[in-house]
Amino acid sequence: MSVISFLQDLVRMDTTPGNEERGILRAAAEMRHLGFDEVTIDPHGSLIGRVGPAGGPTLAVVGHIDEIGVHVSHIDDEGYVRFGEVGGWDAVVLVGQRVRIATRDGSVVGVIGRKPIHLLKGPDREKVPQIKDLHIDIGARDADHARELVRIGDVGVIDSDPVELPGDRLVSRSLDNRIGCFVAAEAARLVAESGGAPGDVVALAVVQEETTFAGSRTSAFALEPDLAIAVDVTFATDQPGIELGPITKHGLESGPVIARGTLLHPRIADLLYETAEQEKIPFTVESMGRMTGTDADAIHSSRAGVPTGIVSVPIRYMHSPVELVSLADIQNAAKLIAAFARRLEPGMSFER
Repeated sequence: MSVISFLQDLVRMDTTPGNEERGILRAAAEMRHLGFDEVTIDPHGSLIGRVGPAGGPTLAVVGHIDEIGVHVSHIDDEGYVRFGEVGGWDAVVLVGQRVRIATRDGSVVGVIGRKPIHLLKGPDREKVPQIKDLHIDIGARDADHARELVRIGDVGVIDSDPVELPGDRLVSRSLDNRIGCFVAAEAARLVAESGGAPGDVVALAVVQEETTFAGSRTSAFALEPDLAIAVDVTFATDQPGIELGPITKHGLESGPVIARGTLLHPRIADLLYETAEQEKIPFTVESMGRMTGTDADAIHSSRAGVPTGIVSVPIRYMHSPVELVSLADIQNAAKLIAAFARRLEPGMSFER
């Protein structure tokens, strides 16, 4: 599977929480093309792709396919669109961005604006903008014209294309967390290519992580996996301004990041650690003292509990239109999880 072609297809899809259909269908088509044994989409909209015979432990590898975006909250008398967040934004990065709003008649493009700096006086020049200070200009003549183009509740994403940079790096919006979806599918493919694992490997692209964890919660409940790995992104620490100490050092090209933490299963973390060492896959470790902010928070407490781990890929500029990643880290994350799956044994206990 080509990292570039599949990822570039995925990041071009508009998949805000609750509107992930296009991305899910693209990922489902890829799984079917790769010959997964079973590919289904559940009632919540999450994608489940299974590889391998039943019998051994079922490993769920979970990435979320939704991305942060904006939603139309108000149209003023002049035809400017006011908006709210879908997920969490730093308002600073939104100023001057083009947005693509999905409507019943197709996409409408607009630009996010604020008062020009030349007209800001005194303390307002130094003040960090908030979402309420911004608006979307869709070129409408007035309110009636704007309401012909968009409706309250329409959602949008940053209108930008992925860019390849030197050094085998990719820049795009929504790498958080199309990366996780790719890694889950690629890990399952690698398992199948190597002849299988002792149990099933189930790759999931789940919905609504950025808002409610709904997809991972319902999918884990229905699937009842024996163990799970949530695949997400984490902060690359090799950019200016990052303070080490509160967070662990993991820059680009340092490999996947294995998490240890209070809600994560120590046996899974240890097995991932041992697997990476044996396979000579570069990796780092991060520690999480409370909730993780990933799908693991919902998965680990599903039903009577699911032993859960986290494998992350470091990216720069998270929750921005220019998230930046090393393709080598993505590939190594998939290799690590595939090798981990092959080491699972029937009857393996995860009792604490």
